[in-house]
Amino acid sequence: MLYNRQERGSIVDINVLVTLLTITVILLSIVIIAWLAAITVVLVRVRQVLKNVEAITNNIASASDWVSPVKLFSHVAKLFRK
Repeated sequence: MLYNRQERGSIVDINVLVTLLTITVILLSIVIIAWLAAITVVLVRVRQVLKNVEAITNNIASASDWVSPVKLFSHVAKLFRK
């Protein structure tokens, strides 16, 4: 009888361990999915910010190109030549 009790007890212990490991795996899977979703959202927002920065940089470059004295005087000279 004593041997049977130990055997049954170890089966119960194994079932508890399997249940706990299953719960742990499920929780870790949820955490990994949440991290992947968060990283994806961050990367999308960073991409949007970079597009805005690129547009601003292009606007500043074109504005500074028009304000440069060489460009300004060359256009004024072209107007007087016509």
